[in-house]
Amino acid sequence: MALPDRARVVIVGGGVIGTSLAYHLAHESVQDIVLVERDRLTSGTTWHAAGLMTCFGTTSETLTGIRLYSRELFRRLEAETGLSTGFRPVGLVEAVGDDDRLEEYRRVAAYQRRLGLDVEEIGVREMAELFPLASMDGLVAGFHVPGDGRVNPVDLTMSLARGARMLGVRIIEGISVGDVVTRRDGALPRVTGVRTTAGDVECEVVVNCTGMWARQLGERHGVVIPNQAAEHYYLITDRLDGIDPDGPVFEDPGRYGYYREEGGGLLVGLFEPEAAAWRPEGIPDNFSFGTLPPDWERVGPALETAMSRVPVTFDVGVRTFFCGPESFTPDRLPAVGEAPELRGYFVAAGLNSVGVLSSGGLGRVLAHWIATGRPDVDISAIDVARFQPHQLRPDYRRDRVTEVLGTTYAAHTPGAELRSGRGMFVSPVLDEMVAAGAWLRDVSGWESADWYAGDGEVAELMPSWGRQPWFAHWEAEHRAVREAVGLTDMSFMGGLAVTGPDAGAVLSRLSAGSVDGEEGRITYTQWLGPDGGIEADLTVTKRSNEDFLVVVSDTARGHALAWLRRGLGDADVRVEDVTQRLGQLNVQGPRSRDLLALLADADLSDEAFPFRAARTITVAGVEVLCVRITYVGELGYELHVPGERAAEVWRALRARGTAYGLRPVGLRALGSLRLEKAYRDWGHDIDNTDTVGSAGLGFAVDLGHEFIGRDAVVAEQVSPRSDRLVQVLLTDPEPLMFGAEVMLRDGVAVGDVRSASYGWTLGGAVGLASVDTGLPGEPVTQEWLDAGTWEVDVAGVRVPATVSLRPLHDPTSSRVRG
Repeated sequence: MALPDRARVVIVGGGVIGTSLAYHLAHESVQDIVLVERDRLTSGTTWHAAGLMTCFGTTSETLTGIRLYSRELFRRLEAETGLSTGFRPVGLVEAVGDDDRLEEYRRVAAYQRRLGLDVEEIGVREMAELFPLASMDGLVAGFHVPGDGRVNPVDLTMSLARGARMLGVRIIEGISVGDVVTRRDGALPRVTGVRTTAGDVECEVVVNCTGMWARQLGERHGVVIPNQAAEHYYLITDRLDGIDPDGPVFEDPGRYGYYREEGGGLLVGLFEPEAAAWRPEGIPDNFSFGTLPPDWERVGPALETAMSRVPVTFDVGVRTFFCGPESFTPDRLPAVGEAPELRGYFVAAGLNSVGVLSSGGLGRVLAHWIATGRPDVDISAIDVARFQPHQLRPDYRRDRVTEVLGTTYAAHTPGAELRSGRGMFVSPVLDEMVAAGAWLRDVSGWESADWYAGDGEVAELMPSWGRQPWFAHWEAEHRAVREAVGLTDMSFMGGLAVTGPDAGAVLSRLSAGSVDGEEGRITYTQWLGPDGGIEADLTVTKRSNEDFLVVVSDTARGHALAWLRRGLGDADVRVEDVTQRLGQLNVQGPRSRDLLALLADADLSDEAFPFRAARTITVAGVEVLCVRITYVGELGYELHVPGERAAEVWRALRARGTAYGLRPVGLRALGSLRLEKAYRDWGHDIDNTDTVGSAGLGFAVDLGHEFIGRDAVVAEQVSPRSDRLVQVLLTDPEPLMFGAEVMLRDGVAVGDVRSASYGWTLGGAVGLASVDTGLPGEPVTQEWLDAGTWEVDVAGVRVPATVSLRPLHDPTSSRVRG
């Protein structure tokens, strides 16, 4: 087939992801789609995938939906295309060998059942009946998903490709894309075509579906896709007498293995705890259907552990021993969406060894996004904009993939953290935090204090689902903010300086709140999509008519920066990321004004420095931007300090703060304090599928000006949604919540907890949850909440709860304005 001169969409890469996207774009009625594959369809990774189609194991609504859709698509696709996908719903058995993993999986099962996955906890005897080849030694329970199973990756890809061709998609093999052609379009360049070995093709959209080559293609235009290939192993035994070809997939993450029938033998797959990167310097362009030489010395012990779960594998020959590359991202989540650096450049890569089982749903999600301009699922955790340039470094990718592949089968116990690639950015008060006994955790590449053991002490933490000795430190920090004063380093927060003659007009058009009013004022606001979906949740400080500071959370910084740049057009505005130039020190609590007044050259009285005031003052001899605002529900101030002088201010506050009960406060207390006050966090409690109405943020909207999404906000006031974000508090003080617990009203699941912590002031686990009346046009009201009996499913145990639209701590905000 000849390459056309022009197309609307060019998909680069003919694996299972690229063909699924082509199929779904065609079903979205997108015309003029071309898929180009440098070799043959399935080359790279798809051809050697193990073919699992399993939905169990995630507390992400988006990822669960993607997997459930994929499973259903694989079931029905043959009827449409005439080509089998090889899907066989033989079931999944997930084995559990320890209490921590049992706790995790009970929580996962409860969450995914609410989303429609048929999963049940079973005993050891039932597991033995379902998969008799396995030894049950050391196992305590299992989880059975009867609808899961297996699929043939090559057959699936060919079926998707035929379905796409039937709807007019042109699929051309043997053509490589060497470059993407762009032109300047306002603040950002825009895709205008691709340059291939067979000529140029004009296009509006290009989609990078090149798998383990995605990083290399993206880097040519500054697009950050830090996926890295690693060795991945499986073996297939000779024929085994009595093996059931329709037996379930069996997974035992505690022994690093997954198992299923293959050609009359047994496939034993491996996710070893310490992996090996492959070619961090770059994947060869001509690598297609290749394999890698196995490292027996490294993988031998882990492979032996995996085989020991099915002892018969030691007594039968090995037909195939396979080592091939799979690519992983730094957080083991996909890289999806429009690149923040280049308009019209989309990405679907970094599938972390779950590309086949995600392919159907991921293709549908991205196709809808491209066709309509908006995703219809929460993309906050998978958005390619979350990645940062330092993650492209070869040493970072090598070290991170070595560790992150091993977490595929690790227990995800609270407190467990990755240790590689740490400390990419250094807080200006890092030494002071360490001296105060900080337990450091990674926050988007920054080392930040989670809690403090005390001056001169060494913090220790053991991952656990239960209470730990360090909870006493956490409680003390929480109470210091409620009763005295706390000092928190927030230097990791994203800071965007927006300056120029049109800065106010641009920010006003983007912001649902009124941000371009009087100087010296901070505004809490949201940026909305045309459909009213929340794209950012942040503050805008107007320092002068042409000088604004936007502050956004670390995890949302990339997405917000991209949204801002796309909204600039031809305006006379400059945007500078000043995150690493400024330190942010927060002084919060009822005695914060008294302490700060000792060190400041300004009148901080309520009359002179009211709530939301923002002024440049001197604190401890250092000029700072002081903003009276809070994220913990108390009187407090943010100090934006030049990075090189932040340590001076920290030391001065600590020295004078002793008399006022000041304590250094970590992020653990920040979380418990903000959730008691029901303050939202984008990417955790709210996302692009929420609106200001459903999120309970209508108070932050000013309809007196024009802004993106205004019509949608007005329409929702007339026809409100049936879902709403609410605060939930367990009435029993003992159970803990961590997020993703199921909400029950009168025994019926109506939502789930999005973020949770322990409310030391309120006396129980507290969180924010999304609940739904289930009746279109019938909004959640306090009357509806009060009319029901509320419980929360905590790992299979129903715990009574109180649910409220208003914050349970200081609902009138009198303490904030005190």
